[in-house]
Order: sequence, then C-alpha cells, then structure tokens
Amino acid sequence: MRRAAVIAFRTARLVPSRSFALRAKSGFQSSSYVLGLRHASGQSKTSSKAAASSTVAATTKGASSMYIRRFSVAVISGLVGYGAWYTYKGQTELANAGNPFSAGQQRGFANSPVLSPEGEVERKAVIVGPDSLYTGAISGEGPISKQVDDAGRQVLEMLTPDQATQVLRRNEESYFVGRGKGVVRYDVVQIPSNNPIEDDHSEKIIEIPQALATATGARSSGSDWMFWGVFDGHSGWTTSAKLRQVLISFVARELNNTYKASLSDPSLSTPTTEEIEAAIKTGFTRLDDEIVHDSVEKVLKANSKVAAAELLAPALSGSCALLSFYDSNTKLLRVACTGDSRAVLGRRGESGKWVATPLSVDQTGSNPDEEARMRKQHPGEENVIRNGRVLGGLEPSRAFGDASYKWTREVSERLKQSFFGRTPSQLLRTPPYVTAEPVVTTTKIEPSKGDFVVMATDGLWEMLTNEEVVGLVGQWLEKQSSEQSGNSGSSWATLFSSQQKGLPVEHQQQGEKKKGKDGQKTPIRQQQWGVKGGENERFVVVDKNVATHLVRNALGGKDQDMVCALLTLPAPYSRRYRDDLTVEVIFFGDGEKSGDVVLNKEASASATADVKAKL
Repeated sequence: MRRAAVIAFRTARLVPSRSFALRAKSGFQSSSYVLGLRHASGQSKTSSKAAASSTVAATTKGASSMYIRRFSVAVISGLVGYGAWYTYKGQTELANAGNPFSAGQQRGFANSPVLSPEGEVERKAVIVGPDSLYTGAISGEGPISKQVDDAGRQVLEMLTPDQATQVLRRNEESYFVGRGKGVVRYDVVQIPSNNPIEDDHSEKIIEIPQALATATGARSSGSDWMFWGVFDGHSGWTTSAKLRQVLISFVARELNNTYKASLSDPSLSTPTTEEIEAAIKTGFTRLDDEIVHDSVEKVLKANSKVAAAELLAPALSGSCALLSFYDSNTKLLRVACTGDSRAVLGRRGESGKWVATPLSVDQTGSNPDEEARMRKQHPGEENVIRNGRVLGGLEPSRAFGDASYKWTREVSERLKQSFFGRTPSQLLRTPPYVTAEPVVTTTKIEPSKGDFVVMATDGLWEMLTNEEVVGLVGQWLEKQSSEQSGNSGSSWATLFSSQQKGLPVEHQQQGEKKKGKDGQKTPIRQQQWGVKGGENERFVVVDKNVATHLVRNALGGKDQDMVCALLTLPAPYSRRYRDDLTVEVIFFGDGEKSGDVVLNKEASASATADVKAKL
C-alpha cells in the first residue's frame, strides 16, 4: 500500500486554542454540516492530550464543495467526505454492494476524481492543529495512510457508508419478551467514542415467587419485576462496569425487603409509592457507600497496592446511572436517575401523534434546582457550583464513585501517599459534594396503548431533542408496520401503527422551550455541527434495530458524509465531536405469552463484539 503524498499545504490562519469554545457559537457556514468543538455543556471528558495532535482528513476534489468563510473557529468545514480511493477505484462496487441508502442519498460519492498535472489523483485536505488551521491537497491513487507523521498529524481514511453501517450495528441487540406481562420488546445499542467505552448497560427480569406475588395482589400466574439500566461512566470505565454487575441486585434486594415487610402488616396489601421509591434510593446509596467508603477500609486493612488497584478503581472513576423498574402487576414504571442520563416516555396523544414526556431530570450544576440544593447543603461556599460544574470540575451533580468529591482531604492524601490517587480540589471544604441518591419518578404505563420508553446516556440528548427522539421511534414504527402489513396484523409493530406522515410527534409550543427552565440539556451538537433542514431532509429509516435507528439519525441521518466522518474519527479525537452512546428502547404492549425472552436476530449483530471492559 503506497502512502499518498501530502503537498501544497498553506497556513490559513493561526487560531489560539483557548478561544475555540468561546467562539464556537459564531462559527462559519459551509455547504455541508459543520464540525466544531464541544461547548455550552462544558469540557470534554477526555484529557487535553487530544488537542496536542493534529487530525488530517481527505475528500475528492469536487466531491462535495468545501470552503471556509471564517477561520475564527478551529473546526472542519464540510465534514470531509469519502476518500478518492473509493470513488476512483470502486464506483461500480459502491452501487452494487448492498448499500442500504438510495442513490439519491449518496451525495458527493459519484463524482470523478480530479487529476493533477502529473496525472495523479488529487484530493483536498483539511488539517486542524492545536493552534492552527491548514488547507491543502493530497495526491496519489492509494488509500490514505492512518499513520502519524513526524509533525504529529494523523491522516484519516474515511469509512464508506457500508462500513459506517457495520460500525453502527456492531453492538446492537434486540429481544422479544414473551412473558405476557406488558413488555413485548426491547432494543439496545452502544457506539464507543472513548477507548475503551466508558458506558455500560444491564437488563434483568426477576420472576416474583408465587407466595409474594399473590399476597401483593398479583394474578395467580405471578408477576415480573423488569429492570433496564444504562450507565454513563467518566474518568474511566470501572465504575460503570461495577454498576452493570451489581446495581440491579442491590435495588432488587431492597425492594424484596420492602415487599416482605408489607406482608407482615395486615393493614397493607402492597408497599406505598414512597416506600418503594425509598427502597430504590437505599439500593443506590448502599452500593455507592460500598464503592467509595468500604473500599478504603479494605485497602487500609490489606495494605497492598494490588488490592488498592482493584478496590479503588471504581471509586476514583465515576458513573451516572439511569435505572427503570417495571412491576407487571401494578403496571407502574419507576425511573431512578443519578446524573444526566435521561428517560423519555412516548405515548399516543388524542391527535394520534406521539407525546414526549421526560421521566427524569438532568442533574448537573447547570440545573437551577440542583444548584440551589447544593448551595443549601454547603452554605458560604461560593464555588460549590462554578461554571455549571461541581467545584468547577465535575458536570453531573449526582454520580456513583467520584470519590475525590466525597472523601475528606485527609483520606485522599493518605491514599495517594500510601498507594495512589488524585489530588483533591483546592476548593474542597465540606465533602461530600456529590451524592449517588437518585431522583425517582413513578409513571402508570398503559400497555394497551403501545407506550414506549427511551433510555439513553447524555450523548444522545446532546444531538436530539426529546420530541425528535420520540418522533423518530414513531417514524420507525410506521415503517415496520407498513413492511409487515401482510402478516394479517400479527406483527407486534401493528400495535403501534397510526400511518402518520413525517415525524408523528406533538412538538412543544415555543413558549415551553425556555432554556434552563426544566434543567434539561439542549442538543448543543446541532449548533456545533451547524445542522439545518427539516425532518424530511435530516432523517432516514434503514435499520431494523430502533436504538441503532436513533443513533444513526443523531449522527447525521440522511447526510452520509456526516455519519461516515463522525464514525471515522478515532479516540481521543472523536470526543471533541461526540460522546459514548448507549441507547435502550422498551416497547410495552399486550403481546403473546410464551414465557421466553428470545433474541431478535434480524435486529441483532450476528456476532456481537464485547465492548465492555471487564473488572
């Protein structure tokens, strides 16, 4: 494989790196979408090392016009398209490779390459350095190398649309739930940005013992407790992996004790809502105490760096947690949120369209209620929330782990001196500042009306609004229903069909969208990328897994250039433009009862790659 030669680079303009985020809102326009740096929601979770290297990407000259009107923001204009190698060498292949996109959607991939005076294929390039922006040309027929040159610049070969689809579907899973207890299906997908991925997820169905189920008013056939959890890790993967392993068990144990206690009281047939929510909170906080405080006692007792490495890792990193608990007997869904992951209910409204209802609130330093709570708990500490972050550092105000915000300064320094650890913030006065106690909501589910719930880490909500997410699920359901209409109405998807056009969702009135009013984040990536166009221009339905469908449209939808470019960027560069993504969608309904949970093969990866880092 011959490396392409990089020629004719010229300095466009030097830009101080510290000014990137401040100027991002006034970024330049381009003929395609725009990539920028993360802003508004705070700093990226990755270290500043990402900014120390340059990224080089290439596109066929003339494939999709790329020009720069303003250089005051260090961004990549035009989302550098698909490599000239594929256009030059395999146009026929591309058209016949089983590509899921229509020919009309393959914008900029069918143009002929431009030849240099020497007769070589020549491609445009954009190079973004830590403090400068360059434009130039790359010549040569061969694929672009991914090696890093002496100047620290990395040359990226763009994924093809088919390759991008493979990346999107690599970790998708889908299951049909034949329990006859109000849940018919759930889909999940993960897309890494960090390496290894810091997100995680877990699902579990617990069959309630007959005696307990009958005593609590369930039918003679018993009852199910169903759990779904998504965990957004930060500063490492170990905390989210710990939650995947044991959080549901901790919560189920507390719920079991609470239900048993209600049986001993003749005046109670079932625990109250307050008692159940308290049990969930206890499960969360007891696990966090084990991670943060019990681990310290064990390490000091063992006096071993090996033990410290194993026990302190989940305490030093951190994770948000979003857990849904559905009781098939009462049809009540409890959503417990610690951090800034989000759950949204989709329910059919009187108009026939779906209505998006958030079941959780983003808990960050930018949430007025969270800020007020923390200032009340830490009076006189002006910097308890600074720039929307706890002590100016951590964005979520509730999280598991993050022990440097929970340990006293003495504990942190002792562990660091004897084993290892982080230096606590100079602003640390009265810890703990961060809690794992969740905010719990209770919602009555109506399976007969086809309710569904979307749970996702904040990476999705940085890209799409609640209404767009619910509308996209509705659009996907319409597609599934129309494709399976010949099955005599036996398909589960027909439960949800209403044959709406466009995104079948009721949008909020303009007056209801006041920023910060409800503490929810806004999809800042749309501003960062310069996303424009209406629903028909942006969104596409090509995936059998609805979670994958949401992620594809979050990353660009019909704009294949954007999808390919965002999935091409490797870690740590990718964290400038997108976060780890974990999305789970649960469909409620009165489905058939087989007693089994069955893999939905057409919406699951044939050989799911294990992206979970193991403890």
